[in-house]
Amino acid sequence: MKGYLKNPKATREAFRNGWFLTGDLGVLHPDGYVEIKDRAKDIIISGGENISSLEVEEVLYRHPAVREAAVVAVPDEKWGEVPLAVIALKEGAQVNEAELTSFCRAHLAGFKIPKLYRFDELPKTSTGKIQKHILRAKALKSLA
Repeated sequence: MKGYLKNPKATREAFRNGWFLTGDLGVLHPDGYVEIKDRAKDIIISGGENISSLEVEEVLYRHPAVREAAVVAVPDEKWGEVPLAVIALKEGAQVNEAELTSFCRAHLAGFKIPKLYRFDELPKTSTGKIQKHILRAKALKSLA
């Protein structure tokens, strides 16, 4: 909450009608369980379809060669945005883009399958959270 201390403007924007607006999108189930689907800023809109980066990441994490995965949007001339998967492999593991695409095809709708892959370590905060803003910036720079 440090970002809101003595910052009335940020506090007004984040807190409305008794709610703290985190930017998380979720589903409230009838039993009261809240399932987080994604962060609003991480939703990929490809050809008018919404793609949850978390859903794609969950599938990639199930692949036996994948240690870590993060999915971000990159611009695409035809679709507006497409998913880019950044993958860190398990030690000694090998996999290529075609194998990951085939694996994703078995678990995801076609439009949700990453169109691009990068194999790299994922940038993290000191607490271990993946820094997607850095991945987006690196992707934009490499596509330019």
